[in-house]
Amino acid sequence: MKVYFHLNLGGFSNCYMVENEQTKETLIIDPGKITNDIIAQIENEHLNLVAVLITHNHGSHVGGLKTLRKIYNPKIIAADWEVAKNDTQVISGDGELKLAKMNVKYISVPGHTSDSVVYLIGNIMFVGDVLSAGNIGTTNSRYSEFILRSNIEEKIYSQQESIIVMPGHGPPSTLGAIKEFNQQ
Repeated sequence: MKVYFHLNLGGFSNCYMVENEQTKETLIIDPGKITNDIIAQIENEHLNLVAVLITHNHGSHVGGLKTLRKIYNPKIIAADWEVAKNDTQVISGDGELKLAKMNVKYISVPGHTSDSVVYLIGNIMFVGDVLSAGNIGTTNSRYSEFILRSNIEEKIYSQQESIIVMPGHGPPSTLGAIKEFNQQ
């Protein structure tokens, strides 16, 4: 598995491509903006975009979806139907999918938004705005913050500390470093 990082300068959000090296099948996580570099990478490396995973329905994480759907025909996976309406495969709760011949675990972690989902592929966790190096996600109320903190403690911090955390904004980290140094 290879992971590629692309920065969306419009929202300073991170977009990730996850490639199965054996099959050339690829997933995109949070396409905030689709750039010429992303399209060139898919085309020049003959990648087969099979799915787009959305961590939550905010513009800086889904803004490039319309462009991708004009060029390719990937599955759209999200916890919010409004992401791509009837073309969205809506997931809820916690579970596992087989995409690009890789096991993709998904974990519902509401709090930042009601549809926040974290994806775990191998030893890499794509957390959207649930966590970042230095902070937990922002919320709109004390109740949402309580829900987010409870979900992080129960569902995220219970994972192996060696897991690499790829946030929706900011640099990657490890779960162990986040647990030790995040402002709580």
